[in-house]
Amino acid sequence: RIATRHVIVATGHSARDIYQMLHAVGATLEPMPFSIGVRIEHPQDWLNERQYGRASQHSALGAAAYRLACNLPTKRSAYSFCMCPGGVIVASNHEQGTVVTNGMSAHGRSGRFANAGIVVNVTRDDYLKTSPLDGIAFQRRWEEAAYALGGGGHVAPAQRASDFVAGIASTGQLATSYLPGVAAADLTECLPEFVITTIKAGLAHFDERLPGFAGDNGILVGVETRVSAPVRIMRDESGQSPGLRGLFPAGEGSGFAGGITSAAVDGIEQADRLLASLSKT
Repeated sequence: RIATRHVIVATGHSARDIYQMLHAVGATLEPMPFSIGVRIEHPQDWLNERQYGRASQHSALGAAAYRLACNLPTKRSAYSFCMCPGGVIVASNHEQGTVVTNGMSAHGRSGRFANAGIVVNVTRDDYLKTSPLDGIAFQRRWEEAAYALGGGGHVAPAQRASDFVAGIASTGQLATSYLPGVAAADLTECLPEFVITTIKAGLAHFDERLPGFAGDNGILVGVETRVSAPVRIMRDESGQSPGLRGLFPAGEGSGFAGGITSAAVDGIEQADRLLASLSKT
């Protein structure tokens, strides 16, 4: 233990034990809207052809990417997130009995597949009951359902995009970069109904933009639940928690940043606020 009167907490948006500890010792927390959904993966060669056409084999062109969004009259949105050209789908769970997916690209972006999150906005009204930590419980519910659907271990449930749209379970072998392996399944068993209907509508829209996007070679892998922080650690103008003076929440886990760059900027600003508070003591 290190005794101190000033602490910067920058643990990221998935440090659930830290959220629980801070809630227990009096830090002021606020529930946040976030998004959940699935990863979708296509052969990179297919995406290159869709984006570059006849120039898809040109050596000067790198792995193609996309950015897609669909806003519906229901006030729900389906959108691509963390698009990884020539990348891989990676296991990101840290709790027993859960499956969580994410994506990454190496510097060369030379992998066989392209993947991205296809996620849907979740509002506080979708999950909030009594505690600012209810969003975590909501995420965990679907992560545990994905674990059960995958059959255990780190195996993830997966489904052809065409089958998902048609409402039928996939069978057989599905090609994917996810190294722990996938089990063909019906992903509607590990997603809320409003996410299912919104992703289906989104896939239909995306297929118009990129013909074949929702076809047989699009593979959905579940679930993606860690797009952003489900909790905000409140802070005042001095950067400190109103309920726990000396605590300086920073970065994406604080709920005041989203993504690498904004989290880095927020960390710098919080460090400046901490230094300013020291000069007053």
